[in-house]
Amino acid sequence: MKKNVDLQPYNSFGFNATAKYFVEINNVDDLLQLINTPEFKAEKHLILSGGNNILFTNDCFDGIVILMNNKGIEIVHEDEGDVVVRAQAGEDWPEFVKQMVTKGFYGVENLAHIPGKVGAAPVQNIGAYGMELKDSFFQCHALNLATGKTRIFTNEACDFGYRESVFKHELKGQYIITSVDFLLHKQSELKLEYGNIKAYLEQNGIAEPTLQQLHDAICAIREAKLPDVKQIGSAGSFFKNPVISAEQFDALQKQYPDIPHYPDAEGMVKVPAGWLIEQAGWKGWRDDYVGVYEKQALVLVHYGGGKGEDIVSLSQRIQKSVEEKFGIQISPEVNFV
Repeated sequence: MKKNVDLQPYNSFGFNATAKYFVEINNVDDLLQLINTPEFKAEKHLILSGGNNILFTNDCFDGIVILMNNKGIEIVHEDEGDVVVRAQAGEDWPEFVKQMVTKGFYGVENLAHIPGKVGAAPVQNIGAYGMELKDSFFQCHALNLATGKTRIFTNEACDFGYRESVFKHELKGQYIITSVDFLLHKQSELKLEYGNIKAYLEQNGIAEPTLQQLHDAICAIREAKLPDVKQIGSAGSFFKNPVISAEQFDALQKQYPDIPHYPDAEGMVKVPAGWLIEQAGWKGWRDDYVGVYEKQALVLVHYGGGKGEDIVSLSQRIQKSVEEKFGIQISPEVNFV
């Protein structure tokens, strides 16, 4: 356990913050040792995965930052059509997806190139291009931080919602996910309807994409609209796409005929937050330290020298602006600490 560790390398926004204590976890035994230390029992804690979906709003985290770095990917069950793959929580998510695609396993390809680690994926129920983590999630193993006992959470037990899970609410801070099992398929139809996947494939002369071609297309699309965090700090998509009633959408569509939208559950309609923010005039806005990315209005960026509170202030101004213009409330996808 280290003291007074700089967290700048561990958050993709690149903000300077210090952890009172910092510990790296490489296996379950490390966790069991940690939860029995006097420091763990006396201090609050923060579970840090890839640091790609977190905003440090203060200069210091007055507690223990736990970095999950356990590794390993293995097939735990296989039959003629399906395969269950177990990935340890510290595995890099984009690399995991790349490996599954290379092996010809369907189920996570639309989630390609989302930064982060495997263990954080169920917490956030990450999603992109018409696919969510819950669609391929079979179960996960998680350690109870109070008892040291491992519990298996089924898909149903995780209570997944749009960028939501039981780990963000009822059980927040009570468990650490140590590994995740995915149910993948050896054959499946590709999801090509969402976003600009079809347009990209057509532009590149790909009429019937393979699994690998779809993966590569999504990587290229994401790279074209998202900044390289090694050069410009960001957390990727900052806001969730709001879901509104069909009646509210119909009224908006009369005023904005070109408003993009996607059907959601129970007759609701999902509207891209990036489009709303852009229409409100924020795309490309910046001051000395922070701004809105010029290629994608959904992404808030840190140019260096700023603080987390600068992003908080900017996000609140954007929320107010969108609500005033469209009557729609947008909420952050990023976790504030």
